[in-house]
Amino acid sequence: METNKQETGVPELNILYEDNHIIVVLKPQMTACCPDESKDDNLLDQIKKYVKITYNKPGNVYVGLVHRLDRPTGGVMVYAKTSKAAARLTAGLQSGDFEKKYLAVLCGTPDEERGTLCNYLRKNTVNNLVYICTPSEEGAKYAELDYKLLESKGKYSLVEVRLHTGRTHQIRVQMAGISHPIFGDMRYGGALAQKGKLALWAYCLSFSHPITKERMRFIACPPETETPWKAFDIEKVTEIK
Repeated sequence: METNKQETGVPELNILYEDNHIIVVLKPQMTACCPDESKDDNLLDQIKKYVKITYNKPGNVYVGLVHRLDRPTGGVMVYAKTSKAAARLTAGLQSGDFEKKYLAVLCGTPDEERGTLCNYLRKNTVNNLVYICTPSEEGAKYAELDYKLLESKGKYSLVEVRLHTGRTHQIRVQMAGISHPIFGDMRYGGALAQKGKLALWAYCLSFSHPITKERMRFIACPPETETPWKAFDIEKVTEIK
């Protein structure tokens, strides 16, 4: 008889892929990707617990954080199960081996169907807000992304975003900077944004396997039954099949 995971204490994870070196999971929205000052339950600790119980690992279990997603953002993440895999994935991330694509629902529709946004961003650690700034300001970091308009529906539009840099709150700040904040982003959208879950989803992640060097590619839909995603034909206008 199959044992209920909840009875054994194994966390309920949405695992897309797993081997001895890596584990690829879907991060739920409003779950932190790693421990932070809030002390809330987080995905990194959940994965450690999953590995420890599932494989009966003694002592402390190693799971390495390779990249991050903001707490309100859901989608595909890869974690390393060995320090060797973590080091190689981190090196790949820094060298540009990773390709990260996001889906976002914007308030309004950008004037251009395709565009590249280049800004310098500065983080205020006191209020945890990020601002567009000049290159000469202290703490300024270069940020670049490409966006592509996929579909427009009334006051909202669905875009695909490809990151070239990985700055804190980057997509949220840069989209707000062109007066098209992300749906649900009350932090950066102000009066333009609608209340609700942040409509930002890491839907496609590509990277080279740290051991086999095989090119890995994972794609996952945002929650299509939820507002505002349900207004769009996501499978038709994206690579998700």
